[in-house]
Parts: sequence; C-alpha cells; structure tokens
Amino acid sequence: MSVFLLQRLGQALVAIFGVMTLVFFIQRLTGDPTYLLVPETATQADIEAMRRTLGLDQPLVVQYANYLWDMLRFDFGTSYVQNVPVIDIIASRLPYTLQLAAGALFVAFVIGLPVGLALALWREKTAAKLLMGVVLGAQSMPTFWSGILMIMVFGVWLGWLPPSGSGSFAHMIMPSIALGLLSMATYARIARSALLDEMSKDYVRSARARGVGTGRLVRKHLIRNSLIPVISISALEISQLLAGAVIVETVFAWPGLGQLTVQSVQSRDFVVVQGIVLLGALVTISVNLLADILYSVVDPRIRKGGRA
Repeated sequence: MSVFLLQRLGQALVAIFGVMTLVFFIQRLTGDPTYLLVPETATQADIEAMRRTLGLDQPLVVQYANYLWDMLRFDFGTSYVQNVPVIDIIASRLPYTLQLAAGALFVAFVIGLPVGLALALWREKTAAKLLMGVVLGAQSMPTFWSGILMIMVFGVWLGWLPPSGSGSFAHMIMPSIALGLLSMATYARIARSALLDEMSKDYVRSARARGVGTGRLVRKHLIRNSLIPVISISALEISQLLAGAVIVETVFAWPGLGQLTVQSVQSRDFVVVQGIVLLGALVTISVNLLADILYSVVDPRIRKGGRA
C-alpha cells in the first residue's frame, strides 16, 4: 500500500510542477502588463520604473527561478492592479466558489445517482425512457444557456428567485443547479451503465436463483461493485465544475473565483491568474490522488497490481 501511495504522490508532484511551469510561460506570452498599469501620460522612464518594480526587467530565467521559489513558500505575490496580496484576494472569493461547488455536487450526487439506479432497474418501463430523455436533454444543454433560461423563467417571469448576486440561500439555488446539471446527467448515465454491467454477471444470476431479493442485491453487492466507474468520473467532474464555475459565476454575477479569473485576465493581472490556476490545479490533482486511493479501497486488486 505504501509503495502504491508513494507512486501516486510522486506523479502528483510532477503534475503540479508541470502546471506551475506552463502557467508561468503561457502568461508571459499574453503581453506586458506594464502598459495597463501606468497612466496614458506616462513617459518611457515611468514605464521602465514600473517594470523594475514588478521584476519584469529581469531575464526570463531569473523571473522563473524567483517564481518557483515564491511558490515553494506559498507566496503568490501581490496583485498588479489591486496592490493587495493575492492570497488575500483568493481567500475573500474562495468561500463563494466552495458554496457553489458544494451545491452543484449535491445536485449531481443526490439526483444523478438515484436516477441512474432507476434507469438500470426500470430499464424496460416507460418511466425509465422518460427519465433518459430528461438526462439526455440535461447533458446536451450548455451551462450558460441553462443559466440564462433559469434566470428568464424563475428570476424574471415568475420572480421566485433572485436572478443574480449573492447573500442568501435563494441566490445559490439557480447557480448550483446550472453548474450541477451536466454532472447530474453524467452521473446518471455512468451509474446506469455500471449497474447494468454488474447485473449481467454470473454472481447476480446465481443470487437471484437462490431467491435473493432485488433490494438486498442492490444494497449488498451491486452498488459497491459499481463504485469504481463512479469514483473515476467524480475526479473528472470536480475538475469540470471548476471550469464551469467561470461561466456560471459570470452569468449569475456570483462573486467567486470564476468571476475573479475573468476580471484578472481582462486586466492582465498575471499574479492573480496564476494563483487561481495553481489553486485549481492543486485541487484537481488532489482529487485524482484521492480517487486513486479510493480505487484501492474499493478494489484491493488495483493496489496489489500497483495500477489504477
């Protein structure tokens, strides 16, 4: 087990280093932010002084070495635009994104998994066909479109929910549904496929021949044996939620990291963007590492084979 964990941890560290390197060099290709930070009347001397202040006058190799050293000390630097430590800016926005992600995961799990179970158990019934139509519709609808549609119907026409902003539980409902809708559909389809695959195996037929009821069979065997594909897709879906948060937070004017990312890119605030990207990469890699560990718990054969 320890060798398995060390292998996965080493892969995670390599991935984090790769993301840090990509973020640094890609951002330098977007242009020099100095011209956005000085007044229009600034002279060339003023521009050069600003570049020295930001450390952009140094060779790229030196900038990269300083950047890596700062990251190792968890020093994300100071915002070019707001002149505030990046860690403070992220900390002020992170709770909003965590609330939104929690709501979206709740929608995805609490609705998606039972729907997938129903689709598998009732596969020959009309209700299952209707549910599959709803699932396919949810999976085909772009996140920004579902968000705008909900704003028009529930926020503007019916007036049941606030159309944008934050501050109460009611503000969370539509953004959480919009962000979690696609994941809900994905969980439903993956759970359905995994359960149908398990139901076709010999041990299920043997259990049924011995008189084991469907409910007990599902609780004792089918759900546990279907967990691996669900765990696998969970790691990917959490990453998708982070990416989708950019769109959802923009549509609903939700003051989280997604909205901050858009604002920082527009103002070329390099250090804020790199801080957000690195945080997202760290969360994604950590979730995948956790998924690998859960694989080994659910199926010990993976741990013994040293692969996932």
